[in-house]
Amino acid sequence: MLQYVIPHVPKTAVPINEKLAMDKENGKICFCSSIGPVYTCEADDKPALRFAQGMLISLNLATAIELSKALGINRSTVTRNFNIYESRGMSGFVNNYTSHGPLKLTRSKQLTVKRLLNEGSTIVAAAQKVGVTEGCVRAAIKKGHIERPVTPKETPAESVHLKGPSARSQEDAGSKSGVAVKREMDRVMASKGLIEEAAPEFAANESVKYAGVLLALPFLMGLNYLEAGKNAYGTLKRGYYGLQSIFLVLAFMALLRIKNPEQIKTGNVGDLGIILGLDRCPEVKTIRRKLNELGLQNRSLQFMENLSRAWIEQDEEITGFVYIDGHVRPYHGRKHTLPKTHVARRRLCMPATTDFWVNGTDCDPLFFVTAPANDSLLSMIDNEIIPGLKQMSGDRRVTLVFDREGWSPRQFSKWQKAGIDTITYRKGRYEPWPEDCFVEVVSQVREKSVTYKLSERSIRLKKNGWFREVRRLCDNGHQTSIITTRQDLSLEEIARRMFLRWNQENYFKYMREEYGLDHLVSRDVEPADTERLVPNPQKKALKKEREKRLRQLKTKKEHYATKAADNDENQCRTMRGFNISNYGLKTEIKRIERQIKAIEDQIRELPDKIKIKEVLDKDKIVRLETEKKRLTDAIKMACYRAETQLYEAVGHHAAFARNLDEGRSFLQRMFQQPADIIPNHGEDQLVVRFHTMSTQRENSALKKICDVVNEEKLSYPGTNLKLVFKAPCVALENA
Repeated sequence: MLQYVIPHVPKTAVPINEKLAMDKENGKICFCSSIGPVYTCEADDKPALRFAQGMLISLNLATAIELSKALGINRSTVTRNFNIYESRGMSGFVNNYTSHGPLKLTRSKQLTVKRLLNEGSTIVAAAQKVGVTEGCVRAAIKKGHIERPVTPKETPAESVHLKGPSARSQEDAGSKSGVAVKREMDRVMASKGLIEEAAPEFAANESVKYAGVLLALPFLMGLNYLEAGKNAYGTLKRGYYGLQSIFLVLAFMALLRIKNPEQIKTGNVGDLGIILGLDRCPEVKTIRRKLNELGLQNRSLQFMENLSRAWIEQDEEITGFVYIDGHVRPYHGRKHTLPKTHVARRRLCMPATTDFWVNGTDCDPLFFVTAPANDSLLSMIDNEIIPGLKQMSGDRRVTLVFDREGWSPRQFSKWQKAGIDTITYRKGRYEPWPEDCFVEVVSQVREKSVTYKLSERSIRLKKNGWFREVRRLCDNGHQTSIITTRQDLSLEEIARRMFLRWNQENYFKYMREEYGLDHLVSRDVEPADTERLVPNPQKKALKKEREKRLRQLKTKKEHYATKAADNDENQCRTMRGFNISNYGLKTEIKRIERQIKAIEDQIRELPDKIKIKEVLDKDKIVRLETEKKRLTDAIKMACYRAETQLYEAVGHHAAFARNLDEGRSFLQRMFQQPADIIPNHGEDQLVVRFHTMSTQRENSALKKICDVVNEEKLSYPGTNLKLVFKAPCVALENA
C-alpha cells in the first residue's frame, strides 16, 4: 500500500509537494503539512507571505522553485526572501519605525530639499540627504509644497523628440568612417589606448529593432553572467569594444537566433548598436578577433565553473538530482582526421565530438564536459563529472540519472560509498513480473496528472550488492526496469525522475534548432594527445584478410563436397582415387588453411591498441578547437536559462496554456519586437516603450513580463540608468 507524507489535506488545498500543501479560503492562506497547519496569514499581507517563504524553505518543507510556482512569483524573489530570513529573521520583513518622525518632511527639510533640487541634485539624493524616503519628497512635490525646477534633462519621456528609423538610416549611411560609425572621438581614443572600452551612451530613438531582447538582460545579470566573465577573463586589450560589449553582443546574438558571427551582417547593425549603448555593433572580423583573444587565455572552463557555482549558490537543490547525457556533434569536413563515434539520430558512425551535458534538478543545463576522444559515458562520469560536482556542490547528496550507456553495478556500489546515488535503466534481459504486482500511482509532470503502473523489489546484481528495482508496466505489456541505490524515495518519485531524463533530449533538439548548438564557431584545430591509444590498424587489416581467406576456404570446401557427392563409385572407389581424379583441389584447401593459421598467429602477436603517434604523423594528430566552442556554448547555456526564467515569469498566462513550445515561440517574437528607447537622466531611467504586438493576448503577456522585469530594478551595465519597460497598453494609459 502506498503511503504519502501528507495523509489528509482539505478539499480546497493545492499540493505543493509531497510534504506541503496550500489552502486559500476566505481571504487567508494556510500552509499545511502532515502534522497540520504550519503557517496562516492574510492573502494580502505581503510581509507575512515573504516571511512564510523564508521559513518554509528553512524548514526544508519546500524549495524556492516549488514555492514560486505555487504563489505565481519569480524564483529569484523567493530566494531573496529566504536570504533575508536567514540573515535577519522576522525583523527583516517588518517596519522597524516606531513613529513617523523620520518620514515627516518638516518646513526646514522642505527648504533644504528645494535648495538641493535647484542645485541640480536628484530626488533620491535629496531625500537621502535630509533623511526621508523618496516617496515622501515626491508626495510633497505633487501637493505643491516643493517647487521642482524643470530642466532639459528632466523633460518627461513622452515629450522627448525621438529620432525615427528613416532619419537614423540616412545618418548611418552618411557616416564618413563607416556605416553607423558616429562616435569617432571614442574610437580615436581607443586606438591610442586611452580608454579601456567605450562606455554605453543612450539617446532618444524611435522604433529600435531588437529592443525586446533587453527584457532578458535582468535575468542574465541575475545568473551572474557578466560577473562570471569578468572574474574569468579580467579585461581585454584596450579598444572600442571591450569585454562587456563583446559578452553582451554574444548573448544578444544567441537570444536573437543569430547563430554565427557571419549572420550579423544580415541584421541592422545600427539598431544592434543602440541596444548595446554604442553607435553600432562590432563587425564580423572584430567579433572573431575578440573571440580569438578570449580563446588564447584558456579560461572558458573557469568561466563555466563561475556560472555553475553561482547557480548552485542561488539554489542548493539544483544538484539534488543531476541528469547526464551525451550529445554528439558530427564533423562534416574532410580536411582533418577525427575520432569516429555513433551518431544515433543519423544511425551512422562518423567523425564527431561528444559533449556530456549535466542538467540540474530543474532539468536546465548546469555545465558540460567534452570527451577527449569520444570516451564512454561511464568513464566521463567517473573521471570528470563526479569530481566536478564534488568540487562545486561540496558534501551535498547527489543522485545521478542517466541511461543504459552508463550501466555498471560495480561502479554504482563504488559511487554509493562515496555519497553518490544513481537512477538508471536496467541493462540486459530480465524475466517479467506478474501483472497483479503493479499498482496505479498518480504523478505530476509539468502540472499535468500522469498515471503509472509501478511495482518494486530488491535485487542482487551478482557480487555487487543489493539494489532497488522499480518497474513500470506499459499499456502494451512491456515492463521498463529502473535500478536505483536510493531507498528513501517513493515509487512515484523514482519513476518520475527517471522519465524526466527525456527533457534532456528535448533540450538538445531545441538548442540545435534554435541556438545552433552544433555550429562551429571556428574551423581551427589544436594538437591532440599523441599518447592516446587507438585500435591497431595492422591488426584490423589482418582480420580483414583472414575473413577473405575464410570465405575462399568455404567456397573451396563446398566445391570439394559437391564433387564428392557427385562422385561415380564405379570409377573412383576410394578417396585416393577421388583425389587423383580431382588433382589439386585438396592441396588448395590445405594451402588456404595454412595461410589462415599464419594470419591468426600474427593477429595474436599484435597488440589490440597502439599509440596514435605510431599511426599518424604528429602534425595530423589534431582535434577541433575547444576554447571558443566551449565559451560560446556556455553563453548559450546561460541564455537558455534566462529564457526559461522569462517563460516561468508568465508561465500561467493564458497565452501559454497550450504547451511550452508556444510560450518559447512567443519569447522569440518578443525579442525581435521594436521599441522606443528613451533615456531620462533626471530620473536615472532608461525607458523602453514597446510597440504593439499582433494580438491583444500577446500584448497582455508582454505587459505581465514588463511588470515582472521592472521589479528587478536593474541598471543597464556600465551606467546608472535603471531599465523601465512599458508595454503598449501602459504607454497608451500614460499618454
